[in-house]
Amino acid sequence: MPVRVPARRSAGDVVAGLGALVVLVALVGGVPYALLTFVGPPIAPELLDLGVLTSRVGPSTIVAVLVLLVWLAWFQLFVCVLVEVYAGVRRVGMPARVPLSGGMQVLANKLVSAVLLLFTAGAMVAPVAQLTPTPAAPPVTAVAYSAPIVEQELETRETRKVYVVQPPHGRHHESLWEIAEKCLGDGRRYPEIYRLNQAKEQPDGTRLRMADLIRPGWVLDMPDDARNVHVVPADQPREQTLREHPGRADPGPGRAERAAERDDRADREERRDREERQERQERQERQEREERGTPGHEGKHRQTEPGAQDGRQPVIQERQGELTDYLAAASLAAAGLLFVLARRRREQLWRRLSGRRIARPRDDAAEAEVALRLGGDAPGARILDVGLRLLGAELAAQHRTPPTVYGAHLSPRTLDLWIHPPDNDPPPPWTAQDGGQVWRLPAHEGRLLPDRRSDLHGGQEQAGGAPYPGLVSIGTDAGGRVLIDLEAAQGLINVRGPQTTAALAALAVELATNRWSDRMRITLVGFGQELTAIAPERIRAVGGLAEVLPELEANAAPRSEVLTGRVSGGHNVAHYLLSAVAPTHEEARRLALLARRDTAGYVVAGDVPHATWTMEIGDDGRARIAELGFEVEAQLLPRRHYRALVDLFRTADRLDGEAIPEAEPLAGLHPPAVEIRVLGPLEIAGLSPLEEGRMELAAELLVYLATHPGGVHPAVLGGVLWPRGVQTTVRDATISRVAAWLGPDHLLTDESGRLRLGPEVRTDWALFRELVRRAHGDPTAMAVLLEKALGLVRGPLLAGRPPGRYAWLAAEDLEYDVTAGVADAAHQLCELRLAHGRPDAAVAAVRAGLLLAADDEGLWRDLLRATHATEDSVRLRAVAEGLARRAASHPYGGGMAPETEALIEELLPTWRMHVVRESSA
Repeated sequence: MPVRVPARRSAGDVVAGLGALVVLVALVGGVPYALLTFVGPPIAPELLDLGVLTSRVGPSTIVAVLVLLVWLAWFQLFVCVLVEVYAGVRRVGMPARVPLSGGMQVLANKLVSAVLLLFTAGAMVAPVAQLTPTPAAPPVTAVAYSAPIVEQELETRETRKVYVVQPPHGRHHESLWEIAEKCLGDGRRYPEIYRLNQAKEQPDGTRLRMADLIRPGWVLDMPDDARNVHVVPADQPREQTLREHPGRADPGPGRAERAAERDDRADREERRDREERQERQERQERQEREERGTPGHEGKHRQTEPGAQDGRQPVIQERQGELTDYLAAASLAAAGLLFVLARRRREQLWRRLSGRRIARPRDDAAEAEVALRLGGDAPGARILDVGLRLLGAELAAQHRTPPTVYGAHLSPRTLDLWIHPPDNDPPPPWTAQDGGQVWRLPAHEGRLLPDRRSDLHGGQEQAGGAPYPGLVSIGTDAGGRVLIDLEAAQGLINVRGPQTTAALAALAVELATNRWSDRMRITLVGFGQELTAIAPERIRAVGGLAEVLPELEANAAPRSEVLTGRVSGGHNVAHYLLSAVAPTHEEARRLALLARRDTAGYVVAGDVPHATWTMEIGDDGRARIAELGFEVEAQLLPRRHYRALVDLFRTADRLDGEAIPEAEPLAGLHPPAVEIRVLGPLEIAGLSPLEEGRMELAAELLVYLATHPGGVHPAVLGGVLWPRGVQTTVRDATISRVAAWLGPDHLLTDESGRLRLGPEVRTDWALFRELVRRAHGDPTAMAVLLEKALGLVRGPLLAGRPPGRYAWLAAEDLEYDVTAGVADAAHQLCELRLAHGRPDAAVAAVRAGLLLAADDEGLWRDLLRATHATEDSVRLRAVAEGLARRAASHPYGGGMAPETEALIEELLPTWRMHVVRESSA
C-alpha cells in the first residue's frame, strides 16, 4: 500500500498559514458575532414594517439598510470560503465562480490556500483570479511499496535476485514495465528496477542510462520480493550469471502457469495479430478467386494460385493501417513534423549532387510519412500559431497581461481557449463565451489572419511572441482536439497507466515541432534518446532526475515576468520536463516546490499523489484528467511509431543522396490516346470530364496506375486510395467506372489479377524521361531534346492536388525522381547554352526548371551565373534581391544556402551594402 511521506514546510509557510487561519476565523466567525452583539440580526424590525415604503425614511431605517448590506457581504464571503474549501479538499480542479464575487473570491482563495497548505499535505486550490505566482507548493507525497512475505529460502544476505533480459521474439522486445509486471506483479514498479541498476556495468560493457533502453543479455538486480527470477550469490559477477542462467527463470511450483502466461503475453498477441492478418489475406484471396477479376473493363480476368498475388499487399494494408492509427490521428503533431521535415529536405536539396536524388525513406519510415500526410492539420496549426500570437500582441498593445489558459479545443469551426480568471473583454476577432470563461476564435476568422503583424498598428509590424508555447494535445473528443497548457498547472502533472511512455513521447514530439512556440527546451528523463534526431536543438535526454534538478532550480523564472516578456516580443526560453522515471521522495518534494514558482511545465510518470493534475490513461486508450473534467481518446506514440519517425528524420539528414534509376525506353514519341500530365497541375488529355465529385478519385487512380507500369493488384490499389479502409464493392465499382471512362483496351488485368494501363495511356513524365535519355545518346541534338523536355514542365508536381490525397507519394520514387530529373535537365541545358554564347536562352532554361524544382538551390546559382553572363547588372541585382526576399519569406525558413550567398557576393560585391541601406530606410 502507498505510504504518505509529508514534505517539509518552511517557516514562512507556517507563519502565513497561521495568519491566514486567524484572519479566516475572524471573518467567518468573528464578523457575525460582532454584528449580532452590537447591531442585531440581518433583518431589523424597521424593515419588516411595510409602511417604510411610503413613509419618510428616518436615520434608523438607513442604519437598518446598511446593516443588511454588511450581512449580505459577509454571506457572500462565507459562500466563497465554502466553495474554495470544497475545491481544495476534494481536488475538483478550477473552483466554481460565485456570482458577483470579484475580489472577494480572490481573498477567499488566498486565505484558504494558505490554511490548507498548513493543515493538509495534499490539498490543491486552483488560483481563481491571479496571474502572479501562487503560494508555495502543496506538500508532496511519494510512494513506497511494502514487500510481501517472501519464501524463507530466499531471505538470506548471501544471495541476491537477478533477471536476465531475454532476446527479442519477432518485433517484441522486453521492457522494464513488462519485467516489473511479471516479476513484481505491477508494471508501475519498474522505477525500482531502474534505480537498482542505474549506471551499473553490464556483461557487454554498457550501462543502463535510460529506463526504456535495455538490451538482451543484461543481468538486472531485482527487489527482494521479485518472482520468476534467478537467485545467485551476492558477489557473483554478472558475466558468470549470464553464462549459468542464459534462459528464463523457473517460477517454481504452483506459479508456473501464471508466470508463463505473463511472460509470453506479448508473444501470443503478436502470433494472434499475425494469424488475423493471414486470415484476412486468405479471405481476400478466396474472394478474388470467386470474382475471377474486376467487372466492367476489358482484358484478361483469370487469376492463378494465391501465391501469384502482389507480394506487397499485406505490407501496404497492414503496416499503413497500424501507423495511420496513431500518426495520422495526431493531426497537430503531424503538421509540425511535416514542417520540420520539409525544412530538412530543403537543406538536402542545397547540397544535392547532379545525377543524384535526395535520399528517400523506406519501409516503416516511408509509411510513417504517408500517415503524417494523411493526418497533418496544417490549417489548424496555423490558426493556433497566428491566432495566439495576435492575441498576445493585442493584449500587450493594451498593456494587459494575458489570462491563464489551462486548456484549448480546436475543431473545424472554432478555436476555444478555456481561460482563468473569466474575462468578457477579449481583443477582436476573439469573442467571449460562457460568461467570459471561454475566448473563441472562429475558424473562418482565423484563416484570414495575416502571418505577419504588419499594417495592424499604423503600418508598423508588431513583434509579438508566442504567449502559450506549452499548449499540447492530449487527445481528441467527439468535437475535435483537446489541448492543455503544461504551464497552467502551476504544479506537477502526473501521468499514469501502462502506456505512459507512449503518451510522454507524443507530448514530446508535438512540443518539439509545434509552430505556436519560439525558443524551447524539452528535457526527457528516462526515455526518448532517439527523439533528439527530430529536434536536436530542442530535445535532450538524460537518465535520471538527479542530473537536471540542480539546473532547473537555478534557472527558475517567475511566471508573470516570463508571460509579460513573451507577449512583448522577448526571447524567453520555454522549458518542459517529461519524466518516464518516477521521482524519489526527495525528488518529488523538490519538483513540486519548483513547479509552484517556475514557469516551466513538469510532467512526471509513476504514482505521485496529490499532483495538481493527474492524467490517467486506461487500457482502453482513454485519457482522463479529473481535475479539469477532460476525457479524450489519448494521443499516443508507441515505440515502433516513434522509431519510424526517427528513421524518417535520420534519412532527411543524409547528404549523400541516391542514384536516379534509369528509365525504361518508350517505343515511340507519337502522341498517346490518353496523356496524364503530372508536371504541373494535373491534366488528363484525351478523355471527357467525369461527373462532378468523381474526378478527383478517378484521376488519382490513373496517376497511381500510370506510375506503376508493372501492374497493381486491386487490394493494393484499395489500400493506397483508401488508406483508412474501404469496402470491396466500393473499390470495384470505382475501378469499373474508371474502366468505362477510359474506354476499351486502356485498363487491363493480367493473369495474376493485377491492373495495368494499356500502351496508349502515357504520362508526360515518361515522355520527359525518354527525351532526356535520347538527349544523352545524341550530343548533336542534346540541346533541342532537353529544351523540348523542359517545355513539358508547367509547375510543381501535381500542383493544386486536393488536401488528403496523394499521400502515397511519400513512399514512392516519383517525387524524388521528378525534382532531381527536371533540375538536372535544366542545369545541363543552361551549361550548353552558356557554352554556345546564348545567356538569355540559358536563363530561360533555368527558369523552366525552377517552375517545378523551386527549392533546388543549384538552379538558383545557375540563374545567377546565366544572368551575370548577360552583362546586365540591373537584371542581376533584381535576381539577387528576388532570391533574398524568397529566402526570407520561405514557408519552411532557413534562409539561403551558404554557397548561394557566397556566389552573390562574388558576382555582385555591393549587393549586401545595398540590402542594408534598404532595410535601414
